[in-house]
Amino acid sequence: MRNLTMMTDLYQLTMMNGYFLEGKADSTSVFDLFFRQKNTMNYAVYAGLDQAIDYIKNLHFSKDDIEYLHSLGIFHKDFLEYLKGFKFTGDMYSVREGDIVYPQEPLMIIKAPLIEAQLVETALLNIVSHQTLIATKSARIVHSARGSDVVEFGLRRAQGPDAGIYGARAAIIGGCNGTSNVLTGRLFNIPVKGTHAHSWVMSFPSELDAFRAFARVYPDTCLLLVDTYDTVKGIDNAITVFNELKAKGHKPVGIRLDSGDLAYLSKLARKKLDAAGFTDAIVMASGDIDEYLLESLNSQGARIDVYGVGTKLITSEDTPSLGGVYKLSAIEADGELQPRMKISDSLVKVTNPGFKTLYRLYDKKSGMAQADLIALRDEKIAKPLTLTHETERWKTTRLEDYDMRCMLHKIFEGGKNIYQSPSLDEIVAFAESERAKFWDEYKRIDNPQIYKVNVSDKLYELKQSILTAHKSR
Repeated sequence: MRNLTMMTDLYQLTMMNGYFLEGKADSTSVFDLFFRQKNTMNYAVYAGLDQAIDYIKNLHFSKDDIEYLHSLGIFHKDFLEYLKGFKFTGDMYSVREGDIVYPQEPLMIIKAPLIEAQLVETALLNIVSHQTLIATKSARIVHSARGSDVVEFGLRRAQGPDAGIYGARAAIIGGCNGTSNVLTGRLFNIPVKGTHAHSWVMSFPSELDAFRAFARVYPDTCLLLVDTYDTVKGIDNAITVFNELKAKGHKPVGIRLDSGDLAYLSKLARKKLDAAGFTDAIVMASGDIDEYLLESLNSQGARIDVYGVGTKLITSEDTPSLGGVYKLSAIEADGELQPRMKISDSLVKVTNPGFKTLYRLYDKKSGMAQADLIALRDEKIAKPLTLTHETERWKTTRLEDYDMRCMLHKIFEGGKNIYQSPSLDEIVAFAESERAKFWDEYKRIDNPQIYKVNVSDKLYELKQSILTAHKSR
């Protein structure tokens, strides 16, 4: 495990120094980590908890760290002395990796001494926001692939090693079933997949020579990239080599298209492969593929079995940030936790105060998700339940027969990790099962139906009382 304690913004440390000198360091505080609405991202797939746990477990300042901070000349010597014994002693709550989540919902809650909760903001946002972003992009792409396999191919275009490694892991949580990233495969026991590049073909006197050489080396895993020079001729050359493999008792895997009109070429390739007797040979496609292109390819009847998706997945090209937020929601004053709320002229920036929890409500008959409820931790949710839209109060939904799941799990208690992290296979299985509990109308790429996320009546009343008190000041 790497020590990422110093992976923080300077103002976290300057605030910590101030809390220490002002006698506020040990005040119990509650912070919520959530994300705000993005135009192209109406839901998200939560990821990054596993690395966040490692970060919290390894939280400490080394001697070199403290010497560097001393060299900046802005921190009090007593504060630097305090940092020598610094560690996380608070509580962490989080939803499970793979859970479907929505804007404004508390994905992670930190309840800890103020000085500790302040430090972890930057790293937690960095870890959770990035991995959730990529898992979400992956889920959208996999949904649009409509049953075709999707392999993550983005390492060379990722924004640095960590983005490539942990982004590939997140893509698996989102639904990809393999990666080209060998280190990620090794670290997380993920299937690694790949073919060959154009350079292989270009290094031989002819395309046919290159295909025959690849078939000699990999007779039982032969998948040939056919678009180096002329795609139609490349398909014919691949079939020639496949016939030679078949004569020797081997079964070719298929071909890969990497450019051109993928809809037309995939249908042509399928026709040629089937006519040659290779009905089991797959057609793979790669290139600048995303969920929007997949929707178009599907509408054109493309015959593609596997997609290799790189740049637009690993960078989430159209939505390059999640919009993660970490806000104070309660702090100890006069011996008790008092709610805090960010107030803004912009509705989306008004936060939910208090120490909260998050529930998902499922229809008991169908098992499908009906709504999410953000509630204060100490309130009881009764049946039947009437949900009221927070701003459009005339909109109500009454739920009679439902099952309720508390989505937030306690991860750390008193600084100790009490959560048994599931394996990646278990996370993937959970993610698949939860995605299946949302109607396709909520998951469609264009103009999705808006899923209901409500605040409880008690939380609504608390917000209104804080707003009223603010106006009277």
